[in-house]
Amino acid sequence: MLREQYPYYLANAPQQPNADLEVKNKYSGEVASRVALADPEAINSGIEWAVKAAESMRKMPSYQRADVLHHCVKRFRERYDELAYSLCIEAGKPIRDARGEVTRLIDTFNIAAEEAVRWTGEYLPLDISARAEGYESIWKRVPIGPCSFISPFNFPLNLAAHKIAPAIAVGCPFILKPASWTPIGALIIGEILAETDLPKGAFSILPAKRTGADLFTTDDRLKLLSFTGSPEIGWELKAKAGKKKVVLELGGNAGCIVDKDADLDFAADRITIGAFYQSGQSCISVQRVLAHESIYDQLIPKLIEKVSSWKAGDPLHESVSLGPMISLNDAKRMEEWTDEAVQNGANLLCGGRRDGVFFDATWLENVDLHDKVNAREVFGPIATIKPYADFKAAVSEINDSDFGLQAGIFTKNMDHAWYAWNELEVGGVVINDVPSLRVDNMPYGGVKDSGLGREGVKFAMEDMTEIRLMVLNKIGRL
Repeated sequence: MLREQYPYYLANAPQQPNADLEVKNKYSGEVASRVALADPEAINSGIEWAVKAAESMRKMPSYQRADVLHHCVKRFRERYDELAYSLCIEAGKPIRDARGEVTRLIDTFNIAAEEAVRWTGEYLPLDISARAEGYESIWKRVPIGPCSFISPFNFPLNLAAHKIAPAIAVGCPFILKPASWTPIGALIIGEILAETDLPKGAFSILPAKRTGADLFTTDDRLKLLSFTGSPEIGWELKAKAGKKKVVLELGGNAGCIVDKDADLDFAADRITIGAFYQSGQSCISVQRVLAHESIYDQLIPKLIEKVSSWKAGDPLHESVSLGPMISLNDAKRMEEWTDEAVQNGANLLCGGRRDGVFFDATWLENVDLHDKVNAREVFGPIATIKPYADFKAAVSEINDSDFGLQAGIFTKNMDHAWYAWNELEVGGVVINDVPSLRVDNMPYGGVKDSGLGREGVKFAMEDMTEIRLMVLNKIGRL
């Protein structure tokens, strides 16, 4: 069970000045817990403490940072069921998927613990011409300093972990604002971090209203802003961020091509999971499928059959695959966007029905390219499908998007695989699986409106550090 109240964490310590933030059970709609809400004064204090902690964090030996991360892994394992339960309640995530996210949380902290002790630099000879004879250099990476993190509702544990764990690994103090819909997972991480010997001020986890959280973005004492969320908000924050480095992991409308030689049973199974896992509330959810015209009529019934077995209901039940949308407004948006597509000539193959905060897994066929379910990020359980004749044209259609996060290609043709990798304007191309695939050590991020920079522990660590060079003039030495 969730506790009645959760504190926020300011300078490593729990604080309960209020219990103003209601966290609702997304299935029942009832208040499940209440969380302390940080005001601008508390956020300013968190930044002040992060600045004070910067030197201690920078000087903290690598093995000690790794020990902190290993402690977290141990405690996550001990509190595995509690963490999974919290995801079911605050995010509406089906219990099987919730367990998967806790497993990924553990993976992410494990990777960070390993990377913390193998962070290296490079020897660089400089005698590339006579002018530089006698000079040599070495460089290393140093922590960038206090960081600001804003994490989203859909993966409250692991997407917070993708900011927290790399920061600890490199020695950056941070303040984190978790999503107001789903703050409890991040606060449990804070509770576990508070058990460690991190320097005072190394972390603050501060749920806050968006209107009162400007300091996360605008304060010049913060040297990096890492935001995961909607494109509209992300680009707005970047414009306000000033001189600090900005990393944005934003939205997508991920495309998937099923080639004429693909294993259709495998493709149908993976596409169903990729499109409707977590009720489609993932920025790499399968949204647009293009299937070769020679196999199109075979693939459609397989997709409909696969999704027909998906059960909606209480996410705590083992048999449930489709949980509630994060809010009633989002479920209503699914209904509106589906109706728009059908009115504009799309064929509704299955689904399309809303029941309160639930929306059916929905397949739409031959959607107009300009309809919202095709051109914008759905972030819900709706996917579109259409046939194609030419592979290169299909790649061009996937590229015809404001987004560029990931794409999936089901093919046995290596020429097509290489062509897709070279030509698709996305951050990642997944061959023989869905774009929804993410492994937590890989570089992850997008281009165009999908964001800036890359996550994945090692790559986030690079963003949280700066290169410091030393040049040595050997002339006059022995």
